[in-house]
Amino acid sequence: MQSETRGVVAKEKGAPVTLETILVPDPGPGEAVVTVKACGVCHTDLHYREGGIKAAGVVEAVGPDVTDLAPGDFVVLNWRAVCGECRACRRGRPWYCFATHNATQKMTLADGTPLSPALGIGAFAERTLVAAGQCTKVNPDARPEAVGLLGCGVMAGIGAAMYTGQVGLGDSVAVFGCGGVGCAAIAGSKLAGAAVIIAVDLDPGKLELATEFGATNAVDASTTDPVEAIKGLTGGNGADVCIEAVGHPKVMEQAFLARDLAGTLVQVGVPTPDMRIDLPMIEFFGRGGALKPSWYGDCLPSRDFPMLVDLYLAGRLDLDRFVSETIGIAQVEDAFARMQRGEVLRSVVVL
Repeated sequence: MQSETRGVVAKEKGAPVTLETILVPDPGPGEAVVTVKACGVCHTDLHYREGGIKAAGVVEAVGPDVTDLAPGDFVVLNWRAVCGECRACRRGRPWYCFATHNATQKMTLADGTPLSPALGIGAFAERTLVAAGQCTKVNPDARPEAVGLLGCGVMAGIGAAMYTGQVGLGDSVAVFGCGGVGCAAIAGSKLAGAAVIIAVDLDPGKLELATEFGATNAVDASTTDPVEAIKGLTGGNGADVCIEAVGHPKVMEQAFLARDLAGTLVQVGVPTPDMRIDLPMIEFFGRGGALKPSWYGDCLPSRDFPMLVDLYLAGRLDLDRFVSETIGIAQVEDAFARMQRGEVLRSVVVL
């Protein structure tokens, strides 16, 4: 059987999204239907223009073989349901899983047109069908509007600092780009015990916000050479960890040059397919260290989401600060425009 729900759909590339009736199948083996309570709007959604990819909700129904979820469970949705069987999982590195699961069945429009939910989630809807492994149970005392953001950008930023960059006690960190992901990287660096956290952006407003998340210094790259500024703030050496949260070759080059010897560069900003980097090989060799892309912050949702929600409830991780506004499901297109203008950190759809 199928049930009807309302959801946001992009029917053509670049076209404004519309609110449509969606048919959601009953969950089959390994699947779950989730009633969405809140879903954040981020730049990745704009790339897809076909469905939210970070959300919190309540399990409505599960497939016949699902044993670790039950109707009524409060969950945060994730887009990396690890398989447990691929070569990364077998080597004990499930955060790199190369065969993550999505629901097998397709949600459709009322006329039968199959839908392709963004990264297998499609949570700009009142109800969505996902793989059971995409549901991570967390403390139900948490506010859905806040903890749902862990499902994508906030987890990517926190993990880029704590896991990919392995920021440690007393380290110096420079974060290039202080949108939602960059501010999350700053929050993650603070959690990890970094002594110096340098925020870099072109927008003074974003720099001010970055200090609220824990940045100890701010560099306005529109008026200052960020590489020289970071060296000046780190005894002339450069930062131990530089996190590129923009997804732009020029910014990545700046982050590369702003590292200390044997320092780490983490790229978590998502580039476009046409972008390329051009780095002097002698600089690559001579500086040592590591250049590391960050996939979803190298997180393991089953491990990290409950822990971070507990930190949020304990007052040690301010997820509420990421929520710039709450909106209805019919306002997603307007939220995209505000995001492109840099007016919000995160808009959150409340259903």
